[in-house]
Formats: sequence, structure tokens, C-alpha cells
Amino acid sequence: MSIFTGVGTALITPFKDDKLDFEALDRLIDMQLKAGVDALIINGTTGEPTTMTHAERTAVLKFAIKKVNKRIPVIAGTGSNNTHTAIGYSIEAQELGADGVLVVTPYYNKATQNGLIEHYKAIADSINIPIILYNVPGRTGLNMLPETVSRLAGYKNISAIKEASGSVSQMMEIRRLCGDKIDLMSGEDGLIHPCFAVGGIGVISVASNIIPEYVSELAKAFFAGDIKKSLQMQLDMTELVKALFCEVNPIPVKTAANLMGLCDDYMRLPMTKMQKVDYLKKTMKEFGIQIKE
Repeated sequence: MSIFTGVGTALITPFKDDKLDFEALDRLIDMQLKAGVDALIINGTTGEPTTMTHAERTAVLKFAIKKVNKRIPVIAGTGSNNTHTAIGYSIEAQELGADGVLVVTPYYNKATQNGLIEHYKAIADSINIPIILYNVPGRTGLNMLPETVSRLAGYKNISAIKEASGSVSQMMEIRRLCGDKIDLMSGEDGLIHPCFAVGGIGVISVASNIIPEYVSELAKAFFAGDIKKSLQMQLDMTELVKALFCEVNPIPVKTAANLMGLCDDYMRLPMTKMQKVDYLKKTMKEFGIQIKE
């Protein structure tokens, strides 16, 4: 049940005057489609769903699904630390026409590894579309162990894992234990090439919000067998990736989008305006990104 191979953009959600900015969202989606990305992730962490109402989350997902019109997969972020809530979001995403769901591990209350297994199985039992597990311990305070992934791999519609632990050895262990039973995807822009090198098939990217063609070219180079080019492109984007994560995501990438004239940089509390704008601007210019002064 692979959803995509290559680059899926974890799309930002534009606001203007504290309201959803659908004109900007339309532009952002057009930019991604024109760049040739392979999937869009709506209401993922980068989309700020934790500060949006249920109605707003639904409206953004509906808009994206209609706009994309099946040209590429649209994947909905439906995770929650309440299993019943995650099930509800996932059922709704399926009913709205999403091609898959991205489900982050429970946060704050967390769970045991056995609790994670039961959590994901309950969600899988409630829908038929593919599920991407999402492991990001730096944000959730919980690491889904490779052994746990192996117990979920191949269960019904659990098809992939977005691995954002920052550990290449953990990626390798997932591949060793799971084989081809689950697709491995990088959850970190700084580890796209290493993830591919250990058998990953895709990346769910923040950087592709502003450099979608570049990230797509990196992935295409690797899968075409040009490993040297893919590696060099990964190395060349190192400083930009650092800048995009020098403050809490999505603060820098939304600021970058604003500097490019794509959308406002408004973020809802507790997200705040970026402090290191000069560093970000300098890094973007050095990378060759055109900024609207």
C-alpha cells in the first residue's frame, strides 16, 4: 500500500489576520504541483494543526483535496494523544477523500511500546486508507522502537513510517527487522540521502516548502543511480537546513515563505515571530533563493 515514492511536502498553513488564508494556500499548492513533488501532507506538524480548530483543519484538508484533484496523493495529519480523537480525524480524512493519513505517536501522556501498538492497531482497524506511522521523539518525548515498528509492519493498512529520531542506526534497524513490510521515509531534511542509502523510499520534507524543485531533484538523482549527485546536493543544503530548524518548526520555514512573498508569516501562539531572521535571510541568499526585499 505504498502511498508515494520521492518527496512529500509537509505544507505550511497560511494565516492572515488570524484567519486561514485560502488565496495563499492556493498559491502554495500550485507551486508544489508545478515543482513536481510526489505528495502533499496537510495538517502535519508543519501545518500548525494544534492551534487550529477542528473546523479549520477540516476546511484546509477539503480545500487541498479539491485543489489537487488526485494529481498527487494528499495525506492528512490525523495524530492525537487521544486514540479516539485520532480515530475520528482519520475516519473524517478518509471520508473527505484523503489518500492516506500521517499519525504521530501520542505526546505528553505518551504510551508504553505496547500502548503504541494498540493505539495504531485501533486506528488501522477504523479506516481502509494507508497509514504512515510518525516517530519524532524530539517533539513527543516518546521514541517508537524498531521492534515496535516491526510488530506493526504489515498490519492491515499500516504502510510506512516517517522516521525523525535523527538516528541513522535506528533507520537501519527498522530496515533489518521489517524488510519490505513497511516503507521507510525520512522525517528530517538533513538525512534524506542517508535514509535513501539504507533503503528509504521517500522524504516528508519541510525544506520543500521553499525549494521543492531542489529536493525533488535530489531524490530523483538518487533513484536514478546518481548517488554522487544526490550526496552532493544533500551536503550543499546543510546550512539551509540548519537555518530552517534554528528555531522551532514551522517558525523558520514560514518566515522563509514570507521572505519569498508566498504568504504572511503570521503564527498563532505559542508560535511567535522569528528572532534569527537575519541569519535565515543570509543563508537563503547564499543558497540562491530570491528574496523579496
